[in-house]
Amino acid sequence: MAVLKHSKQRDMIKEFLMTRKDHPTADVVYSNVRLQNPNISLGTVYRNLTLLADIGEIQRLRLGDGVDHFDADTSPHYHFVCSECGRVIDLELDSITGITDSAQTHFKGHIAGHITYFYGTCENCMNE
Repeated sequence: MAVLKHSKQRDMIKEFLMTRKDHPTADVVYSNVRLQNPNISLGTVYRNLTLLADIGEIQRLRLGDGVDHFDADTSPHYHFVCSECGRVIDLELDSITGITDSAQTHFKGHIAGHITYFYGTCENCMNE
């Protein structure tokens, strides 16, 4: 396996993500990281987000809205997506890993895991 060369730009991107709980898109990451490094390109941000997700240092969330969202928290956890405003919120929930075992009983192949998103209306939208 090749050794990954150190990158200040990659470090800046990851550090920015670690300060966020709102699961930003690449465009939001770019807009914010660019404040620290005006020379960084959108392509560089996309490539580094993809690389960080591919090597497991961040999570890429594909929520069905056509835009990838990113999360620095790689621990097993679930997300709630507001159908009204589009916010992505970490959901406090006991593990539902038993669902994988349940699915496995009805599948002849091997199930390695699952991704689950919960959808509905967030508290802010309900109060408006």
